[in-house]
Amino acid sequence: MYSDYALRTLIFLARNEQDNKQITQISDVAKFYNISKNHLTKIVNHLARTGYIETIRGRGGGIKLKKAPSEINLGTLLRETEESFNLVECFDRQNNTCPIIDQCGLQLLLHEGLHAFMKVFDQKTLKDII
Repeated sequence: MYSDYALRTLIFLARNEQDNKQITQISDVAKFYNISKNHLTKIVNHLARTGYIETIRGRGGGIKLKKAPSEINLGTLLRETEESFNLVECFDRQNNTCPIIDQCGLQLLLHEGLHAFMKVFDQKTLKDII
């Protein structure tokens, strides 16, 4: 859910900027999407650390995009906000306990699918989805 909420937050901010609203409150984003403000705050902090948004402290503060939507590559964003792309246990060689890993073609198929998925996201920016 980390990348899902990160994408939703960036979409919300980009649309607000299109409507000339430069600064947005985290609580407004959380309320709009009906998600936990505390969890969203962690995501906002991560987005700020990675340079996607700017946080403004104090009265009248909030958050806003630090980059133009056309400069935010969705593939890069997913890689920076997802902890793991291990779709199934066998993607993690160190912790895999699947007894059929050597006879199963699912892993290769899922790797191909994930590669195709990321290829699409690598070709898109935030501007493409707002």
